[in-house]
Amino acid sequence: MTKVLMKGNEAVGAAAIKAGCKYFFGYPITPQSEVPEYLSRELPKIGGCFLQAESEVAAINMLYGASGAGARVMTSSSSPGIALKQEGISYMCGAELPALIVNMMRGGPGLGSIQPSQTDYFQSTRGGGNGDYRTIVLSPSTVQEMVDLVMLGFDLADKYRNPVVLMGDGVIGQMMEPVEFKERTEEIPAKPWAATGRGTRTENNIINSIYLSADELEVHNHHLIEKYKAIEENETRVEEIGLEEGVELVISAYGTSARICKSAMGILEKKGYKVGMIRPITCWPYPYSSFEKIPESCKDILVVEMNHGQMTDDVKIATKGRQNIHFFCRLGGNIPTAEEVAEAALKVLEAK
Repeated sequence: MTKVLMKGNEAVGAAAIKAGCKYFFGYPITPQSEVPEYLSRELPKIGGCFLQAESEVAAINMLYGASGAGARVMTSSSSPGIALKQEGISYMCGAELPALIVNMMRGGPGLGSIQPSQTDYFQSTRGGGNGDYRTIVLSPSTVQEMVDLVMLGFDLADKYRNPVVLMGDGVIGQMMEPVEFKERTEEIPAKPWAATGRGTRTENNIINSIYLSADELEVHNHHLIEKYKAIEENETRVEEIGLEEGVELVISAYGTSARICKSAMGILEKKGYKVGMIRPITCWPYPYSSFEKIPESCKDILVVEMNHGQMTDDVKIATKGRQNIHFFCRLGGNIPTAEEVAEAALKVLEAK
């Protein structure tokens, strides 16, 4: 299979087309603007539609409408733009509409900076809109993995009738790496629930998220909760490294931070330390059970993020007090180096 050198953002667009996406609605914002730029050029070639909306709010509502009509659709943005889409994402979860939402995170809060960050973990995994809802959250650490997860994201969105968030950042969106596009065997599923005209159906298909009856809304919420339980049971994805007896420290990180931590692990291993890793690929559902595999002899976990410890909450939930939780970060768009992570790990290892 031929590999192609591509920038991360452009690889997202190419993977979306490969996955059968024909409709994109979005608005430019650094550092993800190459995604809409690529799709504006390529979608018309396959009879698709690229539409630059007048705002992020407009874009997410266009996504709602196109998904409700049964199309395979996506949008992309970066942190403040995704913040503006939160109401629409909540509506889409309530109406059970599938879509891929790509977030190439940048520094915040507010407009922040255009530099890479991971400060939207809470927003993505807890939900920035109203109501009890969840989005599947995929976090790639390489451009190849981003390609694979874009394709998976569309399939999961259709399978569960739920929005999927691909949570990248400015590093992975802007870097160039060789990628390959695997041949797809999955077909886009039929969507008999879509609002495509009544035709020969005996009932109307109605797409909405409003239930004026409290009892009806309660039933709907229980239905959504059961769906989220099924996602947790079947779709948790994680990379586990070195969780065997004798491991002295486990590092937990995702996305760009995780690939930096892997380099730091090499530095630590050369110094004679045994270090493991738990890398969530799905930040929701979170791989809580992976932490149960850490040997009792290992008492320390180092969490590394480009934020002020947002995933640390999930690590604390997962460990249930079995290990000591340590944390290292860089903020404001600064990217940690492998040497900095190794130094933070050595402080933990040498304090024993």
